[in-house]
Amino acid sequence: MKKIISVVGARPNFMKVAPLHKAFQKYKADLEHLICHTGQHYDENMSKIFFNDLDLPKPDFYLGIGSASHAVQAAHIMIEFEKVVLEYKPDLVIVVGDVNSTVACSLVATKLGVKIAHVEAGLRSFDRTMPEEINRILTDSIADFLFVTEQSGIENLKHEGISDEKIFFTGNIMIDSLLSYIEKANQATTLTDFNLLPNDYVLVTLHRPSNVDEKQSLSELVDFLNRLSKRRKIIFPIHPRTHVNLEKHSLLDRTNSNLKLTEPVGFIDFLCLMKNAQLVITDSGGIQEETTFLNVPCITIRDSTERPVTVEIGSNYLAGIDLNNVEQIAHSVLDGRVKKRDIPELWDGKTAERIAGILCDKLNCEKNRFVFKN
Repeated sequence: MKKIISVVGARPNFMKVAPLHKAFQKYKADLEHLICHTGQHYDENMSKIFFNDLDLPKPDFYLGIGSASHAVQAAHIMIEFEKVVLEYKPDLVIVVGDVNSTVACSLVATKLGVKIAHVEAGLRSFDRTMPEEINRILTDSIADFLFVTEQSGIENLKHEGISDEKIFFTGNIMIDSLLSYIEKANQATTLTDFNLLPNDYVLVTLHRPSNVDEKQSLSELVDFLNRLSKRRKIIFPIHPRTHVNLEKHSLLDRTNSNLKLTEPVGFIDFLCLMKNAQLVITDSGGIQEETTFLNVPCITIRDSTERPVTVEIGSNYLAGIDLNNVEQIAHSVLDGRVKKRDIPELWDGKTAERIAGILCDKLNCEKNRFVFKN
């Protein structure tokens, strides 16, 4: 019996591990798949609701790390995850995405001689001021199996000297979760609950330090959203980090009635809001991918993206942090002028199935052998 631990730390991780957990059930006669939640996102609305929405079982291991500086958080994760690995002795650790839990648990695994699989490998923004970029580079450099979402990921890994034998182009696992729950989202009462009409509102999510930590940039964002809300209602589920800073800088009361700030919402509610929006404005990574698949225009308030395919053929506009440019693109979209969009290769809802099959084969599981041709 082979043993695998998948690590989750922040809610985008949950959407990537959920389909994997289901895919591994096909091989449960040969392997045991357990989930370790580091507690990096400890807010109930950021964590527990997503577990429930995605039908994930209660985590087998919960480290309870909580918020801290990058160094302190990573150190605590490493200390606690090492205990788990030493006790459970897994054959493989699966990490996903690019959060602190991803790199911290990878370091623990490799130093204890445990193989690592990185799901969503090879993505690069080429902006090393982003903590996530450092996490991605370090994780990919020590992982044994690298599962890639788009062609740019393959090129990046090869450029960094990663051997072809480690790289597998399997598609985007986020789309697996999206397709699995799209019908639930269609039946959700979310729009009614928020008094919204389909294709008649703007959805906003902002949480990156470069956008929300400084008073001036956050104040300018609030002013921009107030202006845009004169054209369309805006729904803005607030990340805990953003809420703290809005409160700290006395900006919560500066929003007008057409700009609705809400607590974070669960996966099903957010999927419903996303698929029915006329426009999404974000600084998130995963939302760039989900809106591309849903064919919903998305403006990313960042200077770079690690997901270039969403801009090259998808519905994503990389606007930079100049809000004049963001506002110009937003008005263009609301006027109905949108670019031609397409769905990237292998974003088909079968990524988890491909990954589970490859790993079962690599771990020499005897039953349900899977042959993958890269």
